[in-house]
Amino acid sequence: MGFRRASIYKSAAELRQMVAPGLVTAAGLDAVRNSIRPGITPLELDAIAEAAIIAAGGVSNFQMVPGYSHTLCISVNADVVHGIPSSRPLEPGDIVSVDGGADVAGWSGDSAFTVVVPDPSRPELVAARQHLSDVTEGSLWAGIARLARARHLNEVGDAVQGYVEANPAPGRDEPYGILTDYIGHGIGRSMHEEPPVFNYRVRQKGPEVKPGLVVAIEPMVVAGDIDTFTQDDEWTVTTEDGSDASHWEHSVAVHSGGIWVLTAVDGGAAKLAPLGVVPVPIP
Repeated sequence: MGFRRASIYKSAAELRQMVAPGLVTAAGLDAVRNSIRPGITPLELDAIAEAAIIAAGGVSNFQMVPGYSHTLCISVNADVVHGIPSSRPLEPGDIVSVDGGADVAGWSGDSAFTVVVPDPSRPELVAARQHLSDVTEGSLWAGIARLARARHLNEVGDAVQGYVEANPAPGRDEPYGILTDYIGHGIGRSMHEEPPVFNYRVRQKGPEVKPGLVVAIEPMVVAGDIDTFTQDDEWTVTTEDGSDASHWEHSVAVHSGGIWVLTAVDGGAAKLAPLGVVPVPIP
């Protein structure tokens, strides 16, 4: 999924156009989140997302990607990202990452979340996988909070990496691994635009953070080594060592009054409050 080259700064009118696809994306993913249970298949979840997106007035922008025909990417256990929905039922204890987006009037939203399917018989497994997901989500919000204060975009990666390093798995000294081969991106008329959004520290400062910047921040974090391979389906990315993976993502807009998380119904208010950031709706 390559980046489309376009101006990385949107006008105030264009930012307003991006509110609707963000909310439709959130509606589609919320419908899936509420449906995940043992026995349901990723293909069934894909159909649920498509129906919810259409009902909310959008269309799947994943289906606009050449060669891809599904509404979601669903990655299970050692699969990190770009998992093609399958007919394999989800099992108790699975860690499941769901990535999706919507297009409304030619503008895109993109978001992802991870859940662990309940399994009372294996509490240690569930706890370990839940901790991985929690740390990944925490790193996402740390990155979003930094964006609210940043002068340059690559400060986001510093915040994401710092959070992951500060929260290793219980009983481990080494932090979780952050994928470096897959990163976030700008978003607008296309789901994948410039600029790149790194989930780790880099030497370059990156573009200036100023009104009109809209980015999808999406840390992908693994319990083991960061080396991955692509499955024979030419989409699904899997850890080489078979370790678990988690993926969280939100689309975020910078505007004249502050930031707004487009793919969160409350603009990110609940998650950003403990971090001292108050998101401001796009005027």
